[in-house]
Parts: sequence; structure tokens; C-alpha cells
Amino acid sequence: MCLGIPGKVVEVSTGTPASWRSSTSRAQHKINIGMLDDPPAPETWVLINMGFALETVDEVAAAEAMSGLEMVGRERDG
Repeated sequence: MCLGIPGKVVEVSTGTPASWRSSTSRAQHKINIGMLDDPPAPETWVLINMGFALETVDEVAAAEAMSGLEMVGRERDG
């Protein structure tokens, strides 16, 4: 199992990695979309690991992934 961070595609450039906007920091980063079958359209959610888009997901799955990541960062009770 790998850790996928959800990001929304802002722009896809031919021959270069796509730019995406992080839903948590609002920063834009270059990612490689070479592992996807088809280039994602702008506004598409993708799961990202180590700078690579691993798969496209819908908004609900992106929110679930972010929720899981937020749980990992919380302190343990008691």
C-alpha cells in the first residue's frame, strides 16, 4: 500500500509534468502524469506519490484520502 496525496490538476502541459494545486496548502507543484493512461483534464483529482500521479479519483475519494491523512497526523488519545 502506498500513501497517495490528493491534488487537483490545474494545467496539463504536453511533454512536461502537470501542475497541480494542493487542497491543503494551495501551493502548485509539478507532477509527472506518465503513469496515467490518459492525461487528466483540468479540475480532475489525482492521487500523488513521490511526484507521480498514480490514479484519477473523484472528489469524494479525494476527500476520503485527505481525511485519512489528517487522522494519521493527529495525536493519540490518552
